[in-house]
Amino acid sequence: MNELKKSILVSLWFMFLTFPLMVIRVNTIDKTVIWRWENMAWIGIGSFVLSFVWRWAMRRKEAGDAVAASGEKKTGKLAEMANNPALTTTFRALFLVVFLVTPWLVTTYQTNILISFLLYVVLGLGLNIIVGVAGLLFLGHAAFYAIGAYSYALLNQYFGLGFWVALPLGGVIAALAGIALAFPVLRLRGDYLAIVTLGFGEIVRLVLENWSDLTGGPSGISNIPRPGLFDAKLSVADANIYIYYIVLVLAIITIIAVTRLKDSRIGRALQALREDEIACEAMGIDRVGVKVMAFGLGTAWAGFAGVIFAAKTTFINPASFTFFESAIILSIVVLGGMGSNLGVILGSAFLVLLPEYLRAFSEYRMILFATAMVLMMVFRPQGLIPAKGRSYTVDDPELNAANGGRI
Repeated sequence: MNELKKSILVSLWFMFLTFPLMVIRVNTIDKTVIWRWENMAWIGIGSFVLSFVWRWAMRRKEAGDAVAASGEKKTGKLAEMANNPALTTTFRALFLVVFLVTPWLVTTYQTNILISFLLYVVLGLGLNIIVGVAGLLFLGHAAFYAIGAYSYALLNQYFGLGFWVALPLGGVIAALAGIALAFPVLRLRGDYLAIVTLGFGEIVRLVLENWSDLTGGPSGISNIPRPGLFDAKLSVADANIYIYYIVLVLAIITIIAVTRLKDSRIGRALQALREDEIACEAMGIDRVGVKVMAFGLGTAWAGFAGVIFAAKTTFINPASFTFFESAIILSIVVLGGMGSNLGVILGSAFLVLLPEYLRAFSEYRMILFATAMVLMMVFRPQGLIPAKGRSYTVDDPELNAANGGRI
């Protein structure tokens, strides 16, 4: 009964707050007032139901927190499936086959959406090295995306270099720009580092916009050639499919490289830097080298993605690389789970694919997006797929006796 009273109070409060906006409509031409009472009824019913769901979800969250605080491990079916190597290998092979055959079964528009999704996977995984693995708050990733794209466009325009030569050069140039940015910000962390990287992103965009003699200014650069396939003439649809397979291969290489990096000596140094910078330095890890490496490794993938983006669209201008792009890429990492590769892929699907396939609800897109972000921060602040820590077994009889062999 008490729960019922709470829900009734919530629905009454929402009906009161939204009454002027949702119920009253003034027709200034006919000078009449239209009363839309049905809207009030829907708001009352919706808020009543949602208040029940919200309290039920909060009770489940509190119960989960209590179990976690007691130290008891609770494993669900999904966790058991994720720990089954045969099952995960089967799923991976199945997804790979689906991605390989999809462009031959869907329209050019759908292929374009999938290319965008895969590009954001590469961008998100690159930023995940800096933000998720090394723990450095970075808000200027779109600048390195732009550096990669403009590297290809300018190298082709002034030196006649093709796509396959420009692809590695774009990654190298973006990595060098990341290393150049790393040196002035070595002593910065948290909000201060975020502000500097945000400023760097805006500087790059303004330079591209105002250096008209070189970059074309706001008009950008057009007629950027698509990648060739043995001098064959490809239609727009065939070229899209070709670019799709290029970006798919790049995404697979990125996933393998970032996964291997996390388990390597460099990856463990990056994670040590994330956990405690002072302790990391006290253990003999070169803090400067690790930070520079994080910036270089993370921004290189943005350069590769930028080259492919320029080849796909055949036209680029500074409006494609605003702060909104950096915010979307960072949201992919935070929403998916910082440090988790699978989480970044799911985050990309959520933020890139869903808005495209839910265009029927485009008027409510930002409301749905904001609601999803609020719910994520309340119920899963660690992201959709939290990063898993690695366990090591130490062959030490005394330690085994004390801790059961695990540290």
